[in-house]
Amino acid sequence: MLIRAKGAGMKKEVEIFVGIDVSKGWLDVAVHEQKETDRCSNDEIGIGSLVKKLRKLKPQLIVVEPSGGFEMLVVAELSLAGLAVAVVNAKRVRDFAKSTGQLAKTDKLDARVLAHFAAVIRPAVRSLRTEEEEQLTALLTRRRQVLDMLTVEKNRLVTVRAKMRPDLETHIHWLSTNLKELDQEIEEFVKGSPIWKEKDTLLQSVPGVGPGTSATMLGMLPELGLLNRQEIAALVGVAPVNKDSGRKKGKRRIYGGRGDVRSVLYMAALSAKKHNPFIRKFYERLIRHGKEKKVALTACMRKLLVILNAMVRSNQPWRSQAA
Repeated sequence: MLIRAKGAGMKKEVEIFVGIDVSKGWLDVAVHEQKETDRCSNDEIGIGSLVKKLRKLKPQLIVVEPSGGFEMLVVAELSLAGLAVAVVNAKRVRDFAKSTGQLAKTDKLDARVLAHFAAVIRPAVRSLRTEEEEQLTALLTRRRQVLDMLTVEKNRLVTVRAKMRPDLETHIHWLSTNLKELDQEIEEFVKGSPIWKEKDTLLQSVPGVGPGTSATMLGMLPELGLLNRQEIAALVGVAPVNKDSGRKKGKRRIYGGRGDVRSVLYMAALSAKKHNPFIRKFYERLIRHGKEKKVALTACMRKLLVILNAMVRSNQPWRSQAA
């Protein structure tokens, strides 16, 4: 989009920012500082038409919120078309909307807020995942869903009436079997790729890191080994955020990031605290210095992530890392 500057025969290029609000059936599209919004169907036909329009528009950045997986197709098609797409945390965008006084919430308004967010914040562009990464992510997501259902059913088994227990036990058995099958499929999938097999062996050389943690890192954190320690910690959400105001010194807390990766990293840190001498000594030292157990464990999560990041970057196994 080009405009002519007043008093001169020069053309000035204007940066265009687009926000897309995603729902199951529709995509609401807004361009920053334009009142009108556009709507298309969230399917191959609608997305194809949208890609053609945006190619002509040549936006500087397109911002999309995660929407339970309904955004995956449009993000993939836009990325394949060579358009810059950023997938941002929904709470971050909502906080931004409140800060601008935008309290009302509709699909059209959300698209405008996303476009405004893109113009002001300019979040990092999402790199396009490979087909293998998408498949592994789908398997890991399903594993998390099955594990959550299994936990809920086991909790129900404690309080449910006796007549309902056989039905619950049957379902628990089915979920447990399905979980084992998914674990086997994930393991075979990782071993089937020579590059991933090498990285998997590298990651699992760390005491406390098992197949589940390794697979999650490979599928849901492809940036591992490509960023520095501060960037990878912030991306996952294990970098403490200050809460200070004037003389008040608030507690530093972790915030945002990739929840699925952080959940798996938490379990890995629990295991490493017992079986990894380096992490165990680090944890015990923090406790001796008066840190709360939860704070010390969070620090172990960050330390473990930083170590894994350095190992993948340098292609060095745990023994070399410890040395």
